Amino acid sequence: MRHGLSGRKLNRTKSHRKALFSSMAAALIKHEQIKTTLPKAKDLRPVVEKLVTLGKRGDLHARRQLISMLQDEALAAKLVGPLAERYASRKGGYTRVLKSGFRYGDAAPMAIIEFVDRDTTAKGQDSGPVVTPAADEAPAETA
Repeated sequence: MRHGLSGRKLNRTKSHRKALFSSMAAALIKHEQIKTTLPKAKDLRPVVEKLVTLGKRGDLHARRQLISMLQDEALAAKLVGPLAERYASRKGGYTRVLKSGFRYGDAAPMAIIEFVDRDTTAKGQDSGPVVTPAADEAPAETA
């Protein structure tokens, strides 16, 4: 019988699931909106809600727990700072999951998970190398 068992295994080991949700939580906190499969988004929601609650608590132990989970001090500082201020009066329900159709290759149900009252300028911020042409480089000539 399956009484009291919550969450999905997602065809992964426990350590793989932990790493997956740590990485996805870090991406969601950084960009404030990510696109993933619907089951992953539904399982990610309580993980992120608990992290925001830790950020609202804001003491040293909570900050260290955040750094342990996210492996990034800047994201922990974002949780303790701007996100904690934004959700100071809210008692839970910091994220929403929106269904967004089906993936082309395997028809997996997709979803967008985002923060409620999110900062729209955070989307895509610092997500890859920025290519800027150097001043001393000449443009390639085509003959």
